[in-house]
Amino acid sequence: MRIDIIEHEPPYRVGVIIGSLSRDSINRRLATALERLAPPELEFFEISYADLPLYNRDLDADYPPAALAFKADVRSADALLFVTPEYNRSIPGALKNAIDWGSRPWGESAWADKPTAVIGASPGKIGTAVGQQSLRSTLSFLNTRQMTSPEAYVQFTPDLVDAHGDVTDAETAEFLRRFMAAFLAYTARVLTVIPRS
Repeated sequence: MRIDIIEHEPPYRVGVIIGSLSRDSINRRLATALERLAPPELEFFEISYADLPLYNRDLDADYPPAALAFKADVRSADALLFVTPEYNRSIPGALKNAIDWGSRPWGESAWADKPTAVIGASPGKIGTAVGQQSLRSTLSFLNTRQMTSPEAYVQFTPDLVDAHGDVTDAETAEFLRRFMAAFLAYTARVLTVIPRS
């Protein structure tokens, strides 16, 4: 069987998965800010999962079109950026549902070997730290290639990101800029070692 190896030169297409379905989500605002602060070698597109039904194993043999489209979007990305809130010390149910759809049927997971980064914002001081650990556990089981450092837990104040997606606090902006630069470097390393086929 012939396998065509896809070149892994930048720009890299980053699929952004926002953990909240809310149009006014602070994590959506954070995602916009991250895109603006990222190196030009990263190109972003949102992977939506709002139309997915609840996962049901009975549908594995006849996958719904929304789930097929979601998996195709995940597969088309060179890397994945999860930007998610924390709900009740874990991740939002809708996000977990999307992850489950992307992992099924057995043996056909869309997640394996994808370079991933996890970040999140919350009004609280621990800034999604516990929710991120829950997500990281799931992504580890699914064999994604996680950037484990730097970690990023953002305490989101009302004026942290303005209407244009600019971070108003210089120290936070510089930290997020370094986070995205690290993600670029990590993505390049992973894609060098594990070429897409």
